[in-house]
Amino acid sequence: MSLAAPGPVAAPLSVDSLRAERLARLTSSMRRRGVDALLTADPINILYACDARNMTVFSMMSPARFCLVFADGYLVLWEFAGCEHLVAAGSVNELRAAPSITATGGPGVAERAAAFAAEVHQLCTERSGGARYSLGVEKVDFLFTDALRTCGASLVDATEAFSDARRVKQPSEIAVIREAIRRVERSALALADSVADGCTENAVWAEFHRSFIASDGEYVSTRLFQSGPRTFPYFQESSDRVMRTGEIVCLDTDALGYRGYAVDFSRSFVVGGSASSRQRELHAVATDQLETNAGLLRPGLSFESFARSSWEVPSKVRPYAYYILGHGLGLCGEYPNVPFPPAILPGEFEPGMVFCVESYVGDAETGQGVKVEDQFLITPEGAERLTTFPVAAAFSG
Repeated sequence: MSLAAPGPVAAPLSVDSLRAERLARLTSSMRRRGVDALLTADPINILYACDARNMTVFSMMSPARFCLVFADGYLVLWEFAGCEHLVAAGSVNELRAAPSITATGGPGVAERAAAFAAEVHQLCTERSGGARYSLGVEKVDFLFTDALRTCGASLVDATEAFSDARRVKQPSEIAVIREAIRRVERSALALADSVADGCTENAVWAEFHRSFIASDGEYVSTRLFQSGPRTFPYFQESSDRVMRTGEIVCLDTDALGYRGYAVDFSRSFVVGGSASSRQRELHAVATDQLETNAGLLRPGLSFESFARSSWEVPSKVRPYAYYILGHGLGLCGEYPNVPFPPAILPGEFEPGMVFCVESYVGDAETGQGVKVEDQFLITPEGAERLTTFPVAAAFSG
């Protein structure tokens, strides 16, 4: 199996354009909702707003960094103390040191939360021109939201505005996504080339990580790599199990790659490279589901119509099928998550959306399953398959 070497970035990237396009999209979403400012401690949304990346996984554990976004585009970033020098010049209007407002910071958390709330309140009143303002907040503890309300803030959920903004990707984002995919496909190749009899799942999984991090990958959000009887049912994580010739192995990348953009495709392989007739049958069924549903994608198609027209999962394997038909993707898994009928999700596909079509077919009789998935860009004309990693030759015979 061969792919083009990763090399340098495929096309020149303007970080200023990337930042400006995302911020314009976000502030437009805020103005539509009548939100004067957004305060987020979510490291992914901080990256989206001001392109400041720092200790992403650590920052998911508790609120450690904060970004305040005003509807006019003014940005204030509270960076982790001692890390202020990491923030790129021009990415924010004001840079301050982040306070510790969680119990892990020791005694006095209520006082620190109140002081930080007063600081945010002062900024909001100064920029809104009065004491009344609407502030969207997310990913903080209740002590802090209580303190904000005590200051007089009218609070709303910030996640809705961020989710709406991130739903449609901007031109610079799409360019970065293409590059992220190119790099993660090389990492998937490193994994595929390491699948062999006698190797543990974790040892092979490590090859994916080695290549991924070497290509400036950010992190992998799951451990979805399994072999043999651990391919059924799905969602079993990489382990010390030893692979054996003739077994199926399944990979789901779930990789937050170049500049933090997610790459999500799934492939199944056979140890030793020669599938049985039953394994080829399972792969063909899973691929049929993927291709049928992918062929439906187009702008203006409602999520309900997509779901009702989707490939009908045979009753025999329906109890083990993937739990949704597909999901949006950007800086992580995003809106929409399209369920199977009869559940209904309002909305429709729009140009600029990135959407992953999912398929898993499990066989209870033989205790094995096949996972396939591809990532698509909704275009004005239809849909473009972004992921091009080849289907394993073992299933083509």
